[in-house]
Amino acid sequence: MTADPSPDASDAPVAPGRWCVLGRGAGDRIGAVDVDASGRAGEPVEFTPAELAAFVRDREACSAPRWVWSDTVHWLPRLLDEGVRIERCHDLRLTHAILRGSEFVSDRLALAEATEWSRAPVETEPESRGAALFDLEEAADSARTVPHGLAEAREEFARQRAVLDAVSGEPGARLRLLLAAESAGALVAAEMRAAGLPWDSEEHDRILRDALGPRPARGAKPARMGELAEAIGRELGARNLSIDSQPKLLGALRRAGIDVGSTSRWELAEHEHPAIAPLLQYKKLARLLSANGWAWIDDWVREGRYRPVYVPGGVVTGRWASSGGGALQIPRLLRPVIRADPGWMLVSADVSQLEPRVLAAMSGDRAMAAAGRGRDLYDGIVESGIVETRQEAKIAVLGAMYGSTTGDSGRLVPRLRRSFPRAMRLVDEAAAAGERGGIVTTWLGRSSPAPSAEWFEVQARAQRSGATAADEARARRSARDFGRFTRNFIVQGTAAEWALAWLAETRLRLSRLPEARGARATASGSAFSSRAHLAFFLHDEVIVHTPIEQAEDAAAAVEAAAAAAGRLLFGSTDVDFPLDVRVAERAAKH
Repeated sequence: MTADPSPDASDAPVAPGRWCVLGRGAGDRIGAVDVDASGRAGEPVEFTPAELAAFVRDREACSAPRWVWSDTVHWLPRLLDEGVRIERCHDLRLTHAILRGSEFVSDRLALAEATEWSRAPVETEPESRGAALFDLEEAADSARTVPHGLAEAREEFARQRAVLDAVSGEPGARLRLLLAAESAGALVAAEMRAAGLPWDSEEHDRILRDALGPRPARGAKPARMGELAEAIGRELGARNLSIDSQPKLLGALRRAGIDVGSTSRWELAEHEHPAIAPLLQYKKLARLLSANGWAWIDDWVREGRYRPVYVPGGVVTGRWASSGGGALQIPRLLRPVIRADPGWMLVSADVSQLEPRVLAAMSGDRAMAAAGRGRDLYDGIVESGIVETRQEAKIAVLGAMYGSTTGDSGRLVPRLRRSFPRAMRLVDEAAAAGERGGIVTTWLGRSSPAPSAEWFEVQARAQRSGATAADEARARRSARDFGRFTRNFIVQGTAAEWALAWLAETRLRLSRLPEARGARATASGSAFSSRAHLAFFLHDEVIVHTPIEQAEDAAAAVEAAAAAAGRLLFGSTDVDFPLDVRVAERAAKH
């Protein structure tokens, strides 16, 4: 791959296909230009925004190029509104962020200097209360009005291709896979928002009424919470206590002889007192009301669909975030509310122990792979005699990945070190790199951020003459903290890459299913009303909304995609990624 040559480098025509770059043209017009495998660009064309859907539809039909654009969130929704779907894209802003930070890239100066392509900060969950769907849609529409110009998009694409050209061998192949997967994830996020997640508002209201009592007047406390508040005040000897005021609640708890430093449920649960049980229940109901109560329904559900705002790559590890609606925090209590349209079904699938399996594949630890082959990984660890119970196995594995050194984790992790030396060596070395202030990189090439300037100052202060014991202790603590971050980064980040590959493969396989002739899911929009499509994603779980006659084929596509994702990342590996697949009208979890 090379940068675009000068216009007189070749008079040969550039055939449609390969890549098609989109950007802002003259005035309010849109510009497009084909780029071939050698980097030569064709003759740019311009058209009006009203002609965009027809242009893309025709090009998809004749050559299915990889669309190159500034932001998928800007370009794709308007196409989906017209019923136009595309097969693939290259999201310049998402890929710029990866390339600019990746240790696989030796020369990142040109990318670093192109500051206009740095991703703008995004407010992610938990979002501020009152940020309604309609407010966020208006903000998104405003952001879509000023895409990068065609010339700027071509320049950035040329920079990225030149950088990729310099990354040879296996690192280059992995990095290209990551960029393709990240861009495919952006397509999935926009498509899921357009199609929406089928949502039964009547069932949601019933669950709320069962838990909280009748819907209260605006600003009033639900009846059940009011009853609990009275019981808490009575047990604490503080009638009319403002339960929602943490300082007042803390004071009342301490006056009642409950010595707590906070009102966290973990700390409260350590104490025995008649006020604790109703207080814990009150906090649970308050969370339900705040995060997914009646106001949430009003804000986020419309025409039987919940349409959250996903942020691909919103977390430094590459995991997705959410910028509205709490898509990544739907409680188990509300899962029955996710309900397929009449004549449709939901295919729900989640992978068991994704991160430990990814660790086994990355490290090539055959013993760890064997423990999880064809079965629950934690049960396999128990059967191997390393620990006695499944809960101990889980504590040990999570402790290894998150760097826990105290309690049960501190007791059990050394057993894993003896039994799974290659897996443990990988995370231990990542932790050691972080403790030195180093950077680590995921399997496909996403690198961790460097420690802050404050972190380095803390370390330097501990090395100076006259450093106090407190300085040294603080330096050790901050070093260990960053080591725990880098230890988990490589595992969580690579798991996010596997999940992106799973999403991309699932999307592709679903798109190959024929259009259904039965009941239409009209609320999903013209692009998805007669096709099986992804409707929800959460780290290691997907939900597909599918016509009932295609439910078995959709489930098979999801399972085949998981197997393909493992091969894409790790080639021929001893590690499998088993799914728990359910086909039902509702997405309830048991």
